[in-house]
Amino acid sequence: MIAKRRIGKTALEVTEWSFGTAALGGLYRECPRPQAMETLETAWDHGIRYFDTAPWYGLGLAERRVGDFLRDKPRNEVVLSSKVGRLLRPVPDGAVPDYSYVNPLSFDADYDYSYDGIMRSVEFSYARLGLNRIDILYVHDIGVYTHGAERNAHHLRAFLDTGLKALEELKSSGAISAYGLGVNEVPVCLDVLRSGDLDCILLAGRYTLLDRTAEAELIPLCEKKGVSLVIGGVFNSGILATGPVAGANFDYMPAEREVLAKVEAMEAIAQSQGITLAAPALQFPLGHPLVSTVLLGTGNPHSLNRNMALIRPALPTSAFAAYAEQTLIAKPLGTEAVRV
Repeated sequence: MIAKRRIGKTALEVTEWSFGTAALGGLYRECPRPQAMETLETAWDHGIRYFDTAPWYGLGLAERRVGDFLRDKPRNEVVLSSKVGRLLRPVPDGAVPDYSYVNPLSFDADYDYSYDGIMRSVEFSYARLGLNRIDILYVHDIGVYTHGAERNAHHLRAFLDTGLKALEELKSSGAISAYGLGVNEVPVCLDVLRSGDLDCILLAGRYTLLDRTAEAELIPLCEKKGVSLVIGGVFNSGILATGPVAGANFDYMPAEREVLAKVEAMEAIAQSQGITLAAPALQFPLGHPLVSTVLLGTGNPHSLNRNMALIRPALPTSAFAAYAEQTLIAKPLGTEAVRV
């Protein structure tokens, strides 16, 4: 059995290992339905009971598959999260923009972080899932990282002025149990937490063995406000799984020379410990009590089996200390990340 941890100050508990479904929507490569369903069943067989999805993943495809899979599972065992902030609209076959999803559904997405946009998004997600309950809602990809400074100022204002109220109403009515942000950057988390409260933040790639930019300001603020972290992107787009090989990606882009050098040093440390680098990369985030769960995302049951084999035995805290000098940290807010 996989142990559980609480989400924020809520009564909701999630398994320490959870499953992210972007790959089931065809991210970067096609994921045929039989393979997607086998992967979900593999996650279930490993004891994973928290599943995260989003309208964005395959433009509705991942939500449909997750809903089909979970429909016959014991609902009291499952925690399900989805996301708001993008509204899907149908487009002609062949007119879907290239968002790196292979064979997605024939939709495009419009951003809307307002009260009405969030409420509409939830209703659409219920329909795609074919389920009548979503436990956690994340505000998806708000921030400069996605929108640029000017557009994000507009989106952030819409969310703080009205969108946050929608999430509060959904929670107070019992429709959801928790809400938060689902993002790849730290600054927008700080902006929102300084203006309102959240239960959790799904943070991809910013609290990992390599990139710890969440440590300087976000983690202390989350500790103060009782906000949990759900950690995604533990391999930083792949480089902590593949190692510093030619073509290795960091943060969705080809890794720079400095990053390759750091990962090469990390790989040597792992070899000296008699383990592969992927093992400490997977296990590192759960060493912090603020982290409720680590998301494992894949569209292949074999890679999921491989990753689950790396979570045991649990590594001692001392094993992670050896990597600290090779991590990326952040300067004070408003400056660029610095490599140390």
